[in-house]
Amino acid sequence: MDSGTHLVMGIALGGLAFADPVVASHPITFTAVIAGTIIGSQAPDVDTVLKLRNNAIYIRHHRGITHSIPATLLWPLLITAILSLILQDANTLHLWFWTQLAVFLHVFVDIFNAYGTQAFRPFSKKWVALGVINTFDPYIFGLHCIGILIWIFGANPVLTFSIMYFIIVLYYIARFALQKAVKRAVHATIQDEEFVIVAPTMRFFYWRVAAASKTHYYVGRAYRRTVNIYDKFEIHPLPKTPLVEKAMLDSNFQSFISFSPIYRWEISELENNITEVRLIDLRYRSNNRYPFVAVVHLDGDLNIVNSYTGWIFTEDKLQRKLQVGASD
Repeated sequence: MDSGTHLVMGIALGGLAFADPVVASHPITFTAVIAGTIIGSQAPDVDTVLKLRNNAIYIRHHRGITHSIPATLLWPLLITAILSLILQDANTLHLWFWTQLAVFLHVFVDIFNAYGTQAFRPFSKKWVALGVINTFDPYIFGLHCIGILIWIFGANPVLTFSIMYFIIVLYYIARFALQKAVKRAVHATIQDEEFVIVAPTMRFFYWRVAAASKTHYYVGRAYRRTVNIYDKFEIHPLPKTPLVEKAMLDSNFQSFISFSPIYRWEISELENNITEVRLIDLRYRSNNRYPFVAVVHLDGDLNIVNSYTGWIFTEDKLQRKLQVGASD
C-alpha cells in the first residue's frame, strides 16, 4: 500500500489498542502504543530511500529484505526499545505487541498488491503478489479516514475500528471474487492463454490485463466481466547475440527482469553507431503507452554508453534520461 494508507492504518490500530485494558488504563502506555503503531506501520518502507541512489537499486530491493520474516520480527523490537527509552513508564510488553501487530499488518496488506513483497525471505525470494488491491485504494483509505474522524468526534474507537475492519474484510472478499470472474472472462476471450496477470486499478470494476499464450502476448482492460484486448504481440525470444548478452549485464536490465514477469523487447539502430535495446513491461499500459521500461544504449564496440529503467510517460523525457552520463 502507499505511505498515506499505511499511516492511517497505524492510527486506526492505535485506536483499536483501547481494547487492551493495560493500554486503555495507562495514558503513557497508550502514548507509546500510538507512536509504536504509527512508526511500525511505516518502518518496512524505509527502503524507499534507495530511490535516492537510482531506480535500478530501488526496483530490485524495494519490499525485499525490509519486508522479510527477520525484519518483521526485528522492527518491533527496535521501535519498542527506542520508545521505552523515551517513555520509560510505558508497559514494554504491550507496547511491543501492538507495534509487532502494526509491522505485521503492513507486510500482510502489501501482499495483496500487484507489486507484492518478498515476505517469505530468507526461506524464499519469490515475490508474493496476489494482485487484488491497488497500491492506493481509495475505498480502504477513505474508510480509515472516516473511522479516524468518528473517533476524533468522540466515538468508541474499539467499536468504530472493529466495524471498519469487518467492512474491509468483506471488501477484500469481494475483490477476490471479482478478480476470479475477470480471469474467467480473460480465458473466455483468449482461450489459449498460459499465463495471465489481472491487476487492480483505483476503480472498483476496472482491471488491467496482461496475458501470454505460446505464440502471443495480449494486453487489455476488463470492466466487470467484459474484456477488451487492445494490443497483441507475437512472442519472439530475445536473440542470443553478443550485443544482447552485453546489455543483459547492465544493472538496469537486471533490475527490470527481476521485477517484470511479462515483457517484450525492441532493438533499434540509432545515430552515431548506437544500438538501443529496450525491454517493455506489458502490465502498465496507459494512454496507449507502456511507461515502465528498461533501455540500454551500446556503441559499435559493445560498450554500454548509458542505460535507464523506470516509469517514463514521454519519449522526450526518456531521451533526456538517456543522455551520456545520466544516472537514475
